[in-house]
Amino acid sequence: MSHHRIAFDQVRYAYPDGTQALDGVTFRLVHGESVGLVGANGSGKSTLLSHLNGLLLPQTGLVTVGEVPVRRETLADIRRHVGLVFQDPDDQLFMPTVLEDVAFGPLNLGMSPAEANNRALQALEAVGSASLAHRPPQHLSLGQRSAVAVAAVLALEPDVLALDEPAARLDPRARRRLIGLLKGFRHTKIVASHDLDLVLDLCDRVLILKDGRLLKDGPCRELLSDLRLLDEAGLEAPLSLGLIAPDGVRRPGPSAFC
Repeated sequence: MSHHRIAFDQVRYAYPDGTQALDGVTFRLVHGESVGLVGANGSGKSTLLSHLNGLLLPQTGLVTVGEVPVRRETLADIRRHVGLVFQDPDDQLFMPTVLEDVAFGPLNLGMSPAEANNRALQALEAVGSASLAHRPPQHLSLGQRSAVAVAAVLALEPDVLALDEPAARLDPRARRRLIGLLKGFRHTKIVASHDLDLVLDLCDRVLILKDGRLLKDGPCRELLSDLRLLDEAGLEAPLSLGLIAPDGVRRPGPSAFC
């Protein structure tokens, strides 16, 4: 059994106010895929990611990791294999020092303090933040806290890495460092982001959500070049594709002539 595989089967989830955040979402991820998750605000991206490790559970339908259904009784197992990096790093960082924050997960997996600290230092080194180990997280910049939040998940050595807007508030240098780090993660990863250039740089496949439904699933460059599709989803093409001229006039994407 591989815990790298993810399956959503007709997953539906509505919030208490009646908002239908996911409406019959079905897709499969296989080992080693890098998948972007894109859509306008309110399309269901964060809700979908929250189903990956059981922060939210389907009201109908089924989520499976490997062959294990995501249910209350399986959450401990699921969370050993799926690492989720929240959009706001302050949702993850709560210990007195960075090292304690990053070692917290490994300790809860049963490692000795020495093993957990070693794992934490390796993860901090991977994100270029080893020098921050003994600093309080609340004294760090937003970019530094974001890097530490990624390290806290990497220290768990997950099979699947899920990230919610990982570069949303990073400066250009920190963003480039994050992209390089994520390119080196060889297991399955799913990246939810409004930064379509980041998605294009990291992912071979993209899932496009609209109003809680899966609007399109396919090759990243192909779908992110389709201006009609992106317009339907409330998105703009990645600037790196050069499909929007400096005067702001949209140019036909590849599918416009099909």
